[in-house]
Amino acid sequence: MASVSLHIHDVAFGGNGVGRLEGKAVFVPFTIDGEQVSARITKQKKQFAEAALEQVIAESPHRTKPECPYFGRCGGCSYQHISYEHQLELKHRQVEQALRRIGRFEEPPMQSMIPSPNHYGYRNRVTVHAENGVIGYYRREAHELIDVTLCPIAAPEVNEALAELRARKPRDGHYTLRAHPRPRVFEQTNDEVAAALAQLVARILPERQALLIDAYCGAGFFVKRLRDRFDRIVGIEWDRYAVAAARENASEIETYIEGDVDLELATHLAGADLSSTSVIIDPPATGIGPNARRALVERPPHTIIYVSCNPATMARDLSELRQQFILRSVTPLDMFPQTAEIECVAHLENATNATAGSSGF
Repeated sequence: MASVSLHIHDVAFGGNGVGRLEGKAVFVPFTIDGEQVSARITKQKKQFAEAALEQVIAESPHRTKPECPYFGRCGGCSYQHISYEHQLELKHRQVEQALRRIGRFEEPPMQSMIPSPNHYGYRNRVTVHAENGVIGYYRREAHELIDVTLCPIAAPEVNEALAELRARKPRDGHYTLRAHPRPRVFEQTNDEVAAALAQLVARILPERQALLIDAYCGAGFFVKRLRDRFDRIVGIEWDRYAVAAARENASEIETYIEGDVDLELATHLAGADLSSTSVIIDPPATGIGPNARRALVERPPHTIIYVSCNPATMARDLSELRQQFILRSVTPLDMFPQTAEIECVAHLENATNATAGSSGF
C-alpha cells in the first residue's frame, strides 16, 4: 500500500505511535510522540489504520539505541527505542487517558509513577519455545520463532538457564526459566518493583480491621505480608496449585477458597462487617467480572485496593464502582521496563466513610 508522511502526536497503550491521516488515527509501531515519519499503510479499518515504519524523518530527542539485537522482530519489547525517563512519562499519561476517556473521571487522582531500579536484567522468569531446533520467542505479530541466545531484560540467572537449555537441545515445547526455585504459581516478574507494590498496598490499607478479602490471591503475595493487621483473612483463587501453596504456611486466621471470584465474592461480603472490611482485587487483564462488580456495589466494604495490569479494564471497573466509592489515588508502577505493560494500584474508599468534599472526581 501507499507510503504517507505522518506527525506522531501520541503513543497509545500497547506501544504504537499515533498519527492522523485525513482525520483517521494511524498506528505506527516503534515511533515516538513528536516525530515526523514516513510509513506504509498495511491495514485500513473503518475507524483507524495501521502502518509499518519506513523512515524517521525528524527524530525525537527521546529516541535511543535498543540494547537487544532482536528488538523490532521479537514480540516482547515495544519501547527499547525510547529513553527510560520518557517511557515512564508515556505510561503515566496512558493510565490518566484511560481514566478520563473510559472511566469518565474528569480529574483522576494520579500519583507519581514508581520506576523500576533495573531497566534491563529485571525479569525473574521467561517462557521460551522450542521448535525444530530453534529456541526463543515468537516474532512480532507472527507465529514464527526467533532463535534467541540471550534476553537483555531477563535476569542473569534466567539467561544462564537459557544457555543450559540450549546446550541440552530440548524437545519441542514450552519452557519456563526461573531465577529462583519457587513454587510454580503466578508471581510478579520484577522482584524490586513487586516489593514496592507490596509496600504501597500495605501503606494504603487501614492499620487494623476485622476482615481482609484478597480476591485473585494467588499464593498469598499480599496477605502473607498483612496477616498481623487483620482478625481474619479470606483468599479466593481459581488456581488450585496456588491455593495449595497459600495453605502450606497458613495461620489459623487464614482461609483460602479454591473458586471463581465472580461467584465467590458476594458470599464472603454477605456476612461481613463492612465498616471493618477491606478487599484487595488483583484480576487478570480482563478485569473484574460483572457479578463481583455488582457484589462490591451492593455490599461496599470500607476500602478497596484494585491492582491492575490493564488500564482500560481498570478504568471501566472503577467507573462502575464510583456508585459507592471515592477514588482516592491511582499509582502506576513500571513492573515491565522496555515493554508496553503497565501495573497500577487504585485506592477506593467507601463514600459513606469518606470525608466530604475530597472526592478526586
